[in-house]
Amino acid sequence: MANEAVLVMEKSLPENFTCADGTGIEQGAVLKLSDPNTASLSDGDNDYVAGICATEKIASDGTTSVSVYTDGLFRMKLSGSVTAGQAVATHSSSGGSNVIAAATASSVGGKTLGIAREDGTEGDEIVIDLKPGCNTNAYA
Repeated sequence: MANEAVLVMEKSLPENFTCADGTGIEQGAVLKLSDPNTASLSDGDNDYVAGICATEKIASDGTTSVSVYTDGLFRMKLSGSVTAGQAVATHSSSGGSNVIAAATASSVGGKTLGIAREDGTEGDEIVIDLKPGCNTNAYA
């Protein structure tokens, strides 16, 4: 998988989310949230975020749950530029899944992935503090 999120520091244990048995999800994939407490691969800009896949989920293996980090420090690929302390969100249109970008006015609430821990520009891999839904203020 390209651009997977790499765990830098575990701050809490992963949580179990529901997923489809037929779905394969690689470790380090950004996951979006749907009702009820269901995680699937993020595939769009500003998805509602569940977290980051903690362990690989093999397609059609008979299980309907996946372990998901909702807290921790992760290294991720950046589209555009961001300043340390700024919220980040999913940005699939710029380079596929697992790419992040600075949060915008449309990426507030549950659409934010976390907070940048360092400055970065296009193509950099930066450390983020994973905190789904952390941003209640819009960034321009």
